[in-house]
Parts: sequence; structure tokens; C-alpha cells
Amino acid sequence: MSPESPLATTLDPDAPRKPKPRVFSGIQPTGELHLGNWLGAVRTWRAQIEEGRDDTMFCVVDAHAITVPYEAAELRQKIDAFAIDLIACGIDPEKTTLFVQSDVREHTELAWYLAGVTPYGELGRMTQFKEKGEGKDFVSTGLFTYPVLMSADILLYKATIVPVGEDQIQHLELARETVRRFNHRFGPVFVEPQPRLSTTPRVMGLDGESKMSKSKGNTINLFEPKEEFWQKLRTAFTDPQRLTRTDPGRPELCNIFTMHKAVSDAQTQSEVAENCTGAKWGCVDCKKVLMEGFERELVPLRAKREALSMSHVRQALGDGAEKARRIATETMKEVREVMGLGSLAT
Repeated sequence: MSPESPLATTLDPDAPRKPKPRVFSGIQPTGELHLGNWLGAVRTWRAQIEEGRDDTMFCVVDAHAITVPYEAAELRQKIDAFAIDLIACGIDPEKTTLFVQSDVREHTELAWYLAGVTPYGELGRMTQFKEKGEGKDFVSTGLFTYPVLMSADILLYKATIVPVGEDQIQHLELARETVRRFNHRFGPVFVEPQPRLSTTPRVMGLDGESKMSKSKGNTINLFEPKEEFWQKLRTAFTDPQRLTRTDPGRPELCNIFTMHKAVSDAQTQSEVAENCTGAKWGCVDCKKVLMEGFERELVPLRAKREALSMSHVRQALGDGAEKARRIATETMKEVREVMGLGSLAT
């Protein structure tokens, strides 16, 4: 076999290996994880970590949380609660990089530099800013520039893949445009991140009117006591057409069935749909079966959470921040150099 043979290269332990795709995703610390977080993002993150195909980085984005009024002591508690929930849910610090955004100061430094290549008009078109700022007496500049910080979060680690839901596509496209503008002006520093769209159906809140959100009070916390969990699920909005048990249901319009598609196996989904459309079951019957599915998933997560100590969690976050900081430091050296910033040699 000649040294130039592709097979020889493949078998050569000293041959350079193609780096794994780097996945980055962030989540705001709103307190304890709720069902929407679990079904829409965290469960998928766990699967990606277990597959081991990607270099994964997951960040608790606390700097994003200060764009709206908040209490400092409360935010600190939310960061702790969120971190312990993430680890309990399988975001294993031994297998991934888990850290808190503000522990890596380069996030906000890069955000300021990227603001210099981000047009004001692009930020004004962001749908989420319009939605979150509408009708408010106080709207912070931070809420307006939120997408620039999100771009910095991603580009700081030169992430190639970003898991997103449809509501975040606009922000990710801004990050991609920022890469093009920055690289055109200063040189090829960043790579354009690609979206990895969630395959999980969008989970509506318990009121059935909007996406599950802490701020709207329409959530079920993942680790609520079983009785409280069931009480909230039992009263959750379903198909408005089912006024009585004898009315046929429409699973395709029912949020409970959407959760079944995320939690139940194919046979159970088929059984639920048949009994719903045929008015053989009432909505509470569908919810009881769903509750059984949630219990199968959540019982081992609860046990793991109870075994975790806050000191262990904080140590894991510190280790994760140190790993993230090493990457961020190298990126920022490159950024400052091409931008002509600073007086010290890099």
C-alpha cells in the first residue's frame, strides 16, 4: 500500500482528523425547566450529546435575561435552578461543554464589535423585538440589540450548527449576514452557522393560546410534584370543539395530542387518535395516558436531580466556562487583530 493511498491515510493514527461539527445552543434561565423547554430543546440536546457525532456546547444565557426588568437575587437563583435541571436532564458536563454566558466575558465584548457591522434597520425588523416591546412603558436598548449578542454567542465559538425552532430562524439569519459583512470587511474570521431545525412539534401553553412560556404563566415545571403536575395537565386546553364527551375530537388541532406525538409511541398515538375522533374517550382519558408517558420519562430524571448537589453543579459550570474561555480567547485575539484593536501584541 502506497503512502499516498486514501486507505493508508485513514488508518494512520497520526493523520489529521477532520474536526467534528460544533453545535452551540443557549437557553435563558427562567427558573425551573418546563415542559416546553424539555420537549422543544433539552431532550434533543441530550440525544445529540449521547450520539457523540458533534462537539456540543450549551450555554445558560443570563446576559439575555437582563434585557427586561428583573431582580438580581432572583436571577442568581434561576441560574442555579436551571443548571441543576439541565444536568439532571442529561446535559452531562463530562460529555459536553455546559457553562453560564456571563462567566465568559468575551460574549459581550464580541457583541459590541459586531454591533459595528450590524445595520440599525436589520434590528428594527426583528419580529421578537416588536412582540416583546409592544405596549410596554419601558423597552431597553438591550432588548433591541439582543440579536447582536445572540450572534456573538454563536460566532465566538465558530459554531457550524445551531439547533433552533422556527421562531429563532430570523435571528440566526442575522448572524449569518453578520458573518458575511464582517468577513468582507476584515477578512475570513468566522464561518456561517447552519440551522438544525427542531423536529419536535410546537408545544402550546396550557391556555392553548400561545407558546409555553414562564412569563405567560401557561407552563408545567418539569420537576413539579406529581400531584401538581397532574392538576395542571388535567385542566389544560384541548380541542375547543369538544364541548361534551360525545363530541368527536380533532387530534390535529389538540395540544394534548401534540404532546402525545412527542412522548407516546406510535401504537399509543394511534389508539389516542382513534378514541378521540370516535368520541370513545373524553379529554381527561387522553390526558391520563399522556401523564403515564410523562411519568416514564420523568421518574428517572427526578431521581437524578435529587442526587445532585449545588456544589457539584457549580464546579461543573466552572469547568465548562474554563473550556469555553479557552476557545473564546483565541477567537478574540483573531478578531482584535483583524479589526486593528488594542495596543498589545497578540
